[in-house]
Parts: sequence; C-alpha cells; structure tokens
Amino acid sequence: MSSQAIDISAPARSWTSYLELTKPRLSSLVLFTALVGFVAGTDGPIDVFVLLHLLVGTTLVAGGANALNQVVERDFDAQMQRTRTRPLPSGRLNPVEALRFAAIISMVGLFELLVGVNLIAAFFGALALGLYVFVYTPLKRITIHNTLVGAVVGAIPPMMGWVAARGEVGVGGWLLVAILFVWQLPHFFSIAWIYRDDYQSGGFRMLSVADGTGLMTRIQIGLLAMLLIPVSLLPSVWGLTGRLYFNAAFVIGVAYLGFCLWRRPSVDYQNNGQSAARRAFLASVVYLPTLLTLYMVDKL
Repeated sequence: MSSQAIDISAPARSWTSYLELTKPRLSSLVLFTALVGFVAGTDGPIDVFVLLHLLVGTTLVAGGANALNQVVERDFDAQMQRTRTRPLPSGRLNPVEALRFAAIISMVGLFELLVGVNLIAAFFGALALGLYVFVYTPLKRITIHNTLVGAVVGAIPPMMGWVAARGEVGVGGWLLVAILFVWQLPHFFSIAWIYRDDYQSGGFRMLSVADGTGLMTRIQIGLLAMLLIPVSLLPSVWGLTGRLYFNAAFVIGVAYLGFCLWRRPSVDYQNNGQSAARRAFLASVVYLPTLLTLYMVDKL
C-alpha cells in the first residue's frame, strides 16, 4: 500500500518541481512589466488576442530562462542555504529532465512571440533569454559587475510589451526600460546583502561579498534610489503620462529613498545592515508595482 501511494504521488511532486524551476514569483514580475509596456504602448482599444499571445510567450520564455539558470548553477545552489532545496540540488529532478523541460518551454515561448505577436517581440525575448543564461549567469562567478547585465535582462520585458502593442521600438518603451534598469540595482543590492554569506559560500562575486563593511553597498543603494526619482518622472516629462502619475511617482520615489537610507552605521553593522537591507528590499517590492500600476491608471 505504501509503495503504491508513493507511485501515485510521484507525478504530482514532479510537476511541482518543474513549476519550481520556472521561479513563478520572478516570472510573475516579468509578466507584469510586459503587461505595463503593452498598456503604455496602446492607443485606443486593447488587442486582447495579441496581449494573450504576449503573456503566454513571455511566461514561457521567462520560465525557460529561469530553469536553464538552475541547470547551470545546480552545483553552486547545493552549497547555499537558501537554494539547496531547489529541484536539482535536492535530487527531485535530474539535469537531463530539467534541461529538456527548459529548452522546450523556451522554444515554444519564442515561437509564440514570433507567430502570435511579432518579430521584434520575439527578438527581445531571445535577447533576454540569451543574456540571462549565457552572459549574466557565468558572470556571477567572474565579476561583481554582473548585476548590470542582470538589470538589462530584467528591463527588457516592458519593451516587449511596447513593441507588441505598437509593432516598433519607441521612446515610451525605452523610458520603461530605464525605470526597470535603475530600480533593479538597489533592489538586488539589498537582496545580495541579506544573503551575502550564502553568495560567498556559493562562490558568487557580488558587491556585498567584496564589501566587507557594507559602506559601498549603502552608498550604491542610496544613490540609485535617488536617481530613480528623476528617471521615474521621465514619462510625464516626455508627455506620455499626466499630472496624476508625476505627482504620485515623486511622492513614492521620495518615500522609497527614505527606506533606502541606512541608519546608525556606527552600530554593529553586520546586524544593523541586515535589518536595513530588509527594509530597503521590502520597500522596493512595494515601490515598483505601485509605480507601474499608477502608470497604467494614468494611461487608461
């Protein structure tokens, strides 16, 4: 009876493991930013058919990229506390299964973008996939500047949405790319400080690992959060959004900056830095969807 129960439950566990490979929370953010780009680029009624193809294709490509990343980094993930329970290091899936799954959904996603959306959207999808897997992933073990490449990858989805709606690259798409690019840097620097011991154990070259006192991490987060304020206002300066977005973006930008200004550096920085980094991280998680939702509301 017990062996039969194990056999019955195995497929369910397997599908859960495949789903974990796609990093659903990260993929949902990619999906949301692509949606914002589509709304921002739409003049007139929304083409639901094209939007559906965009969302499906983007989901598959993002999930495939995340799965390929885990295939490449499986041995390093096994050395880190927060990643050792992932499907590959835990043994729930083997690398061949994961690679096959990742390759299939990536190719299907790119085909979906090519046929259901347009060639430009498929190009940007392929660009994001290639940069993430073949450039950003290996760079994480080579240089602390890998984050810049990762930020480029994360900034591409809104452009995919823009070109899906317009059929061409435009200033509005680039402004969304700029916002996403700048936002990701303080967001990730906060994460990297929280998990700096894990990254060091895994052999990853991160600013937080190289920055023993945390001073450079604090400075980078503060300056980038400050830069994000004028960058987030550019859509209104360019005439793409109105006063509602401009005023709200300024207010939440200043609030986010306040959360990113780490306090009491003279107190045991290792402990104080953890709480400050978590505060900055949580603020970034609230800031971006709020800002982009305001953009869509103002646009609609």
